[in-house]
Amino acid sequence: MSVDNLSVASATSSKSGVVIIGAGLAGWHVIDAIRAKDAEIPITLITSDSGDRYHKPMLTMAISQNKRASDLVRASGSDAAKTAGVTLLADTQVTDIDTATQQLQLISANRPDPAHTDYATINYGKLVLAMGAHPIFPKSLPQDLVWHVNHIERFSQLQEKLATGSQHVAIVGAGMVGTEIAEDLLRAGHKVTLIDLNDAPLSQMLPAKATARIAKAIESQGIQFLGGYQVSAVTRVNNDDSEDGEKLQVAYAPLSSDADNTDTQPLEPLIVDHVIASTGLTVDEQLPAAAGVEFDRRTGIVVDAATLRTNAANIYAIGDCMSINGVACRYVAPLRAQAATIADDILGHEHSGYDHKPPMIRLKNKAISVMVTGVPNAAGNWQVKTESDDELIMDLIDDNEAVSATVTIKAPAVPKA
Repeated sequence: MSVDNLSVASATSSKSGVVIIGAGLAGWHVIDAIRAKDAEIPITLITSDSGDRYHKPMLTMAISQNKRASDLVRASGSDAAKTAGVTLLADTQVTDIDTATQQLQLISANRPDPAHTDYATINYGKLVLAMGAHPIFPKSLPQDLVWHVNHIERFSQLQEKLATGSQHVAIVGAGMVGTEIAEDLLRAGHKVTLIDLNDAPLSQMLPAKATARIAKAIESQGIQFLGGYQVSAVTRVNNDDSEDGEKLQVAYAPLSSDADNTDTQPLEPLIVDHVIASTGLTVDEQLPAAAGVEFDRRTGIVVDAATLRTNAANIYAIGDCMSINGVACRYVAPLRAQAATIADDILGHEHSGYDHKPPMIRLKNKAISVMVTGVPNAAGNWQVKTESDDELIMDLIDDNEAVSATVTIKAPAVPKA
């Protein structure tokens, strides 16, 4: 991005224009929704990367399909922006939001030399926060040694490393993403160790009877699952058996509630080629704090359920960075409806308001079929509805004796000979 481009953005981002921060699925959905109803209103899209359009959920199943990052990109950011008539400010960060003047402070750092870093101030009429969430890295997982698969750039870098041959990968965190990546890597021919604080995968979402089936299914494939263990450190070690002489050591220990247990012996550390963190997501509070919007450290930016407005005038939020009624919105399915509501509200169109419906959650693993409707909570009152060797259906019963979530687990169909 050049100073000239920033000047263009300043001119086009007038008091009647829309500025969107974040070029993930959420940000592009807002652009699509606005352009479907208004081809003229100025839109400026600001993103810290190239702004390329791709479907992020594909990242957890692309390695086994031998798909590279370029295969997942549907359109480059520059091409997509040109098609939509949008001013794209790529490789640019917003450093401050002034709600009194409705201005954003920007910095472009697409060149490493600070002497060539560009700064600018642009105006907004309406502002949409679509900046997503970023991975949580506990202190035991140093970012310079540990991968995450939450962005296409990091995915591409990891895929390049894995393309050299079969390797041993440790995944820390057995939520949905970690469990999906584990199977994807296994199917690509790698050795996989999945480590989690809980006794089974998806244990923060589902009851033990359900998660036990998931654990059994993934272990039957050949994935090593270490449940009830905490990673204490990841360090680099030299290993003469490795072509580059370098591997990673993963130190871990069992989580024991028995404080008097003194017989636990130190466990032999894992020696692996790569470590992937899948330990949850968090929303950066810098911009919400600057704008003075209501923010929850656990779930993100608080919005009005019907309009997706924040408590700050002319500012909306969408996607991974926002929460509705205290629940984070971290799924792709509702984005189109969310974007349509924001577009109507920005353009002053009459609309019935956003009606948030929790999407169906589907684990993408082939070893077992897991579908969840409603808002699951592992600690809730789950009751068995159907139970057999091939199928388990359980309902979550709320305080009013109504079903608030359902999980359906089925064994995979056996292909016909």
